[in-house]
Amino acid sequence: MPRKPFVPGAAVVVAAALAAGLTGCTGSSSPDSDAADAKSGGAATSSPAAEPGRYQTLPEACGLPSRGVIHRMLPGDGQALSDTEAQKVYGGQADITYDTDRRVGCRWTRETTAGTRHLGLDIQRVVSYDSAVSDDDKAQAIYDKKELAAQIPSGGAGSPSPAAPSPSASKSKEKGEGVVTNDATDKSATGQGAADKGATGKSSAGAKGKAPSGSPSQTSDPSTDPSTDPSTDPSGSTAPRVLDDLGDAAFLNDKLVTADSGLHRDVTVVFRTSNVIVKITYDQWSTDKTMLPDSQELQDKARSLATELSDSLSE
Repeated sequence: MPRKPFVPGAAVVVAAALAAGLTGCTGSSSPDSDAADAKSGGAATSSPAAEPGRYQTLPEACGLPSRGVIHRMLPGDGQALSDTEAQKVYGGQADITYDTDRRVGCRWTRETTAGTRHLGLDIQRVVSYDSAVSDDDKAQAIYDKKELAAQIPSGGAGSPSPAAPSPSASKSKEKGEGVVTNDATDKSATGQGAADKGATGKSSAGAKGKAPSGSPSQTSDPSTDPSTDPSTDPSGSTAPRVLDDLGDAAFLNDKLVTADSGLHRDVTVVFRTSNVIVKITYDQWSTDKTMLPDSQELQDKARSLATELSDSLSE
């Protein structure tokens, strides 16, 4: 049987048809691919990374406050300290942290016959790992949570104007925990005690004068009747409040705690500067439950330290 002759032209036609089909398939997928690439590239270029915070490291916490401020916040009772004792009291004890570029802290304690004072300093540098959120914005979000948790009343930043009391302004804790008053207007320190004396016939420390800086203010026994503490007035200048003259955002909290373990007043100042959040805790424990720690004195000293730290961090 004779073989069928090979026709070159037919092979060319078949090859051309196959090439056209392949070209058509490739061309049909190209627009989608280009569009996807363009979308991806556009998203990357239209969302620049948020600005980093001002602070990239943190200072050594125990050496940050001046020695003079620490001396004033931890007054003695007239007894001289040896050099070793003074270094132990005023040098502070550094907190143990895993990364000193992210968090540092220090603690101070001074015991006297009138009671004990504790001072704590915590400094946190905030870093945002979200390219769309700046370090400052992340720090502000953390600060907002702290202010919300402290239940700071609104109604005028840093002013003595009346403010709505917190729902937990005065509440009793479980047995053994005592009473916590989340308001701190000690009228004995502001001079309002004298007016109260005329209105109620009761004596107050305000009518007798200011107590020594190392001693609490004398009043009736708050362990049996905590309402006698004049710090329950939210309209006073020492009530828990937002501070408008410290850092980028700040608040002050003040709690009087009466418990079986002892009577103490706790003052807290928290402020943010750029991507750093500073927390100062300052408390005074009284050995005599008839003596209330002076709210005005503790707040003034805590704010003085906060101002010094804010200025130091801003340099």
